[in-house]
Amino acid sequence: MNALQLLSGDAQTFLAKVWASRVHVHHTAPDELVGFLSFDDVDRLLTSTAIRTPAVRVARDGDVLPASSYTRGATLAGQPMTGLVDARKVAELFDDGATVVLQGLHRYWRPLGDLVADLELALGHPCQANAYLTPPGSQGFAVHEDSHDVFVFQTHGRKVWEVHESGEKQTVVLEPGVSMYLPTGTPHAARAEDSASLHVTLGINQVTWKQVLDRALAGVLDDLGAQHLPAGYLDDPALLADRLRERAAELAEAVRTVDADAVAAGEVRRFLTGRTLWQRGALHDRLAVRDLADTTVLRRRHGHPCVLLDEGDKVAVLLGDRELRMPAHVTPALEVVRAAETFRPADLADHLDEQSRLVLCRRLVREGLLEIR
Repeated sequence: MNALQLLSGDAQTFLAKVWASRVHVHHTAPDELVGFLSFDDVDRLLTSTAIRTPAVRVARDGDVLPASSYTRGATLAGQPMTGLVDARKVAELFDDGATVVLQGLHRYWRPLGDLVADLELALGHPCQANAYLTPPGSQGFAVHEDSHDVFVFQTHGRKVWEVHESGEKQTVVLEPGVSMYLPTGTPHAARAEDSASLHVTLGINQVTWKQVLDRALAGVLDDLGAQHLPAGYLDDPALLADRLRERAAELAEAVRTVDADAVAAGEVRRFLTGRTLWQRGALHDRLAVRDLADTTVLRRRHGHPCVLLDEGDKVAVLLGDRELRMPAHVTPALEVVRAAETFRPADLADHLDEQSRLVLCRRLVREGLLEIR
């Protein structure tokens, strides 16, 4: 089950809700969602690690508290460290009704990092993960709107959500196994019930048509917009209006010549070379790759794309965080790598001799696309 199916159920139903800008609630097996971030996981992060701001913030009754109220300083090798979360202060604020927010969890908590990577590949939009730990009977934030779409899922306790849609208020109760999708700009607030509540939000930072068009037309506007305005337009605005009509006509003609296929390919390349991806086990693999043999079992790293772009005598391999350029004759072997869940270098024998396929596989392990199982 991929990330989108796990959070939303049937993808077609979900997309229909999205296109209609509607709230969507989905039920799944509780363990599927709790495994991403449990109450014990948050307890350990806050009390047994050197977590620092801005990875943590604290809010109470709608106000974000100053970091000085829950952090401390320390030294490491004689160098000062600031913003360290003080577990005792956080616990006291939590006792007093404050919500603890863990921000950017996809950057330092692997289960959510993998989930975000999957979701980004499914949607084609950058995503992020935050978590909210709220004490019993408390509310961290008043009714507010987010500037991006969000998936919300509960991993501990219950939380009652007040959601405003099309001018009407509805109540949604989230508990482990329940996820909810909120379109951009949906007013909402949430309050914990009789037990502590922990929920995760996955923010979808949409790539918009405006952003794509801005990038596609940047060169066109640079060519047309560098000329100065005509002298005398302050006394005779018609001078400006006439020239503006000319420039607009030139712009319209230039827009018609934009290569949409090239722009689309550029957007794919931009997205699939700019992600932050986990490389767990990379040091182990760097050592093990020296002994890589034809029978070594390999697999694609979780959440890592492998998109191949034909460039004549070269093939570009988009890896998510960067791209490789390789000789075009390895393309059939790369197609096997891309399609297989696991494989051995020997499985590439139809396309490359033994030495060549071992060189290719070692390269892909070192580049982080493959891991040694």
